Amino acid sequence: MSPAPGFRAADPAAPCPCGSGGSYRSCCAPFHRGEAEAPTAEALMRSRYAAFCTGDEDYLLRTWSGQTRPASLELDPRQRWTGLEILRTVRGRAQDALGTVEFRAGYRYQGRDGEHREVSTFVREEGRWVYREALDLR
Repeated sequence: MSPAPGFRAADPAAPCPCGSGGSYRSCCAPFHRGEAEAPTAEALMRSRYAAFCTGDEDYLLRTWSGQTRPASLELDPRQRWTGLEILRTVRGRAQDALGTVEFRAGYRYQGRDGEHREVSTFVREEGRWVYREALDLR
């Protein structure tokens, strides 16, 4: 797991960027390294947010549905994600096959603060949660 150009690897002892309150090492790092699978849609959402923060394009592509996944990603290291707030989760538990997560993510880009709001849809493919698509709520 190496970050995209212009990104630094996450400090394992630092708080996880996903906002869970745990360290990166005990929260999203095992998902990013492929040592564990996210057990719920919300856990996958949080881990994908952390991957945007750390520039982990491989993880983002690996956790994207084969039906909607782009061929590649190019994250902009000038965009810094500043916080994640989960607004609502519908289904997406360990026993579900479909889930949605509504969230708000703050960012800083070219000296300006912004916010991205979205409802993300997650599905199970081959027994694991993947991101399918989003409804942008800007």
